[in-house]
Amino acid sequence: MRKPLALLLTAAITLAGCSMAPDYHVPVTVTPPAFKEAVPWVAATPGDPASVGHWWALYGDRQLDGLESRIEHDNPTLAEALARYDEARANLRVDRAGLFPSIGLSGEATANRQSDNRPLRGSNQPDLYPADTLGGQFSFELDLWGRVRNNIAAGRAAAQASAADLAAIRLSLESQLALSYIALRGYDAQASLLSATVETYQKADDMTQRRFKGGIASGLDIGRSGAQLAEAKAQLADIEAARARCEHAIASLVGTPASSFSIAPANVEFALPTVPIGLSSTLLQRRPDVAAAERRMAEANAQIGVAKAAFFPAIGLGAAGGFQNTGLAGLLGAPNLFWSIGPGAVLNLFEGGRRHAEVAVAKARWDQATAAYRRHVLTAFQDVEDGLSQLHHLGDESTAEAQAVKMAGQAEQISMNRYVGGAVDYLDVVSAQTTALRTKRTALDLRTRELQASVRLIEATGGGWVADRGVL
Repeated sequence: MRKPLALLLTAAITLAGCSMAPDYHVPVTVTPPAFKEAVPWVAATPGDPASVGHWWALYGDRQLDGLESRIEHDNPTLAEALARYDEARANLRVDRAGLFPSIGLSGEATANRQSDNRPLRGSNQPDLYPADTLGGQFSFELDLWGRVRNNIAAGRAAAQASAADLAAIRLSLESQLALSYIALRGYDAQASLLSATVETYQKADDMTQRRFKGGIASGLDIGRSGAQLAEAKAQLADIEAARARCEHAIASLVGTPASSFSIAPANVEFALPTVPIGLSSTLLQRRPDVAAAERRMAEANAQIGVAKAAFFPAIGLGAAGGFQNTGLAGLLGAPNLFWSIGPGAVLNLFEGGRRHAEVAVAKARWDQATAAYRRHVLTAFQDVEDGLSQLHHLGDESTAEAQAVKMAGQAEQISMNRYVGGAVDYLDVVSAQTTALRTKRTALDLRTRELQASVRLIEATGGGWVADRGVL
């Protein structure tokens, strides 16, 4: 018996490194030599997402800092993703258990009656008899074809992909909160402007009423000034409604019922982070969605090895032993000892093409994972290009709009002075006021959009840049 066991162990050691999984390589993706909106960059390969820290602190608002910190503990979407990551880690521990032998103990004490007509029953055998057994079992699968090791590799890749998913969801939630908070403060600035505008229009309407009573202004002027005032009030109400919706969205992100959550209005001047001139070659390495897609390719590759290993016999070592007697007395004595030991093998000879189909399924999943990886890489390039172009063009637009605000303000003041002097009718005043209000609101909206574009660029680059190093 020793010689066959020695031969089996020698074969097991020889085949221990055997694996049916294909060699894993990240597929080559077409990468541009440079971003159109930035300087040339060096191609990067995906890896584990780096810790990006509190990127929202770049905007210099303490209330935003406080809200962002609540996502980690109070957001249910993040808690759900964390639970999925914990599940993936637990599944990996389940897979790793296959590397170790299974050892068990068993015992039983039974009273039995055998049939009078049991075949081959001896004439002197009693009808009733006890049976007491105390034993143990040992089993261990020899992973000659890499089934267990590939299962572990797939489980490890799945856990890493889940960790990247968690990072991607966290970054997305942080970005959503920053976008909503910036939008809310943009509505505060719009509301402040409209409130001041309502006061100005109210004074102008009062003046027109007085001029009408004095016989200087016409009824047409009264109608125009009143309509202008009512329109401004309607715009203010619309902004307040939009702000309320934004506040409700923030409440959900920080895990608080909207009915018991509020943010006091305030005029906040955010610091707009300056995008560095050069982009680091590690940009795409920090994209957690790209990292997750790459890890899912590795998982699919390992699963091909698992499917191929099913074509080979499952070989294991087994042993059992213990004591058995018709009573507890003397159970542990040498005459009651039993044992068995030896290798075993199972090989399925015919399954109607099941194993070939399972290999085809595994390869198809690899193709899906590869296509998904390429899609995430292309999306990453697009997101960065979108962010850079938005910041660039919104900056130019803001500069031009600032000049429009200045000129419209001058026209508004001139038209009012000429109206008071009787040189023009109120239509010129209404036209100038409408233009001035529109340009001011557009300027505020552009500022909000510019800030939000910077947030989206931070998200596109995987979480922002390290300010003291000057790279994304």
